[in-house]
Amino acid sequence: MSEKLKTAPVQEKKIKNVNEDVVRLNKVKDMQARGVNPWPSFKKTNSTCSKVVYDFSHEISDNKEYTIAGRLITIRDHGKSIFANLRDRTGDLQIYIKKNDVGEELFNLFLQDIDAGDIVWVKGIVFKTKVGEITLKVRDLSLLSKCLHALPEKFHGLVDVEQRYRQRYLDLISNQESKEKFIKRSKIIQFVRDFLLEKEFLEVETPMLHPIPGGAVARPFVTHHNAYDIDLYLRIAPELYLKRLVVGGMERVFEINRNFRNEGVSTKHNPEFTMLEFYMAYGDYNDGIALTEGIISSVADKVAGSSYVKFGDKEIDFTAPFRKLTMHDSLVEIGGLKESEISEENIDKLLKKYSLEVVSTAGYGAKISALFEELVEDKIVQPTFIIGYPIEISPLAKRDPEKPEYAARFELFVAGMELANGFTELNDPFDQADRFRAQVEARGAGDDEAHHFDADYVKALEYGLAPAVGVGVGIDRLTMLITDTTSIKDVILFPTLKKVE
Repeated sequence: MSEKLKTAPVQEKKIKNVNEDVVRLNKVKDMQARGVNPWPSFKKTNSTCSKVVYDFSHEISDNKEYTIAGRLITIRDHGKSIFANLRDRTGDLQIYIKKNDVGEELFNLFLQDIDAGDIVWVKGIVFKTKVGEITLKVRDLSLLSKCLHALPEKFHGLVDVEQRYRQRYLDLISNQESKEKFIKRSKIIQFVRDFLLEKEFLEVETPMLHPIPGGAVARPFVTHHNAYDIDLYLRIAPELYLKRLVVGGMERVFEINRNFRNEGVSTKHNPEFTMLEFYMAYGDYNDGIALTEGIISSVADKVAGSSYVKFGDKEIDFTAPFRKLTMHDSLVEIGGLKESEISEENIDKLLKKYSLEVVSTAGYGAKISALFEELVEDKIVQPTFIIGYPIEISPLAKRDPEKPEYAARFELFVAGMELANGFTELNDPFDQADRFRAQVEARGAGDDEAHHFDADYVKALEYGLAPAVGVGVGIDRLTMLITDTTSIKDVILFPTLKKVE
């Protein structure tokens, strides 16, 4: 087949769409010439599509006159009558427009001015057709907003992935499955919020612009404030501000909001993402594990309808309690390594074997972590808490009282993704200052993601931070898991994309 023949259907489709755009634009010009406003003021409604169906199904419509508004998804002309599908926020409803019911003038104006995609107001009574479909018999109608472009093809929706991200409004109009994912995302956030409010947590807001980036190991976005003539950073995490609130006596706080990290883009990463972070005084990382299990298993039950959730070709069991495994043991059990290979004497050989590079100042803990990321993370399917994190890679966590070289910390992994991170908070100001200094040294050795020294935060600790636990949960990734979505861009309404020239 020649290249010319291969591309011909695409060109024909583009030409067809351009021609239809011209036709619709000419309709607008004709309407305006007749004194008809294609985008008039709104008209009040007294019902919705789903309410009309509910009333009729429960025999409470009784010739009641309904007024509803929505977008026309399809139009089917049968000569002296028209069937169309109307969609509002609650769903779809078939409407029936008959010349004898609305009058010849209004009927002809509909045929002349209105297209699929237009937003209309209709008034009528409900009945059931011969094939059993609940339908609104229209007595009056008005155009509310003219659509200047043809909607994507009915049966396949908007299939161009790039276009779905860049024109999310078309994706939502065309793909009901996509719309349902974002409705579920909203419910997930609401259930998380309700869960914590019931536990007497207080929702707060902390700054997005930070004078010092902190709270996570990540590269920040930098901006400049003209009035103060200072550089500021889009926050990589709200942690240090939330813990300042705990110092101030707000013993249980949480925030659901954006974080920004100037890093790569993938199916699991977007530079702008949504996190839940909560902090509870008088608790430790075991309490954080219990709360995290409670939040996630509750969300699965309430939003997905079951503790068993399909994700790609896997079935995830969110029944609490989740499994716990130390980082060291995971390298043996999941990573397939031998105990002798991950000893301090042999670990450098192992890094070389897998072509893993670490900064020159990296200790044993950072090297173990690099191996974990390479050999274990992607292989964890069922919800698993990894514990026994080296203190070296946990600059804000309290030491495990029984094993001081490890942090009292966990990370939750599901389906190859990190979903949550939590630890008993470090509240010793001297220890925290020492760890910040170590991070500064790491930055000097080339680690661009290491922490800065935050003197004000250390000063806050000097006033006394109660024993506390803090946890961060990735809302986007949680939504991916609950909605069986393998790309993070499909659960963020407007993901970060390359600029189109």
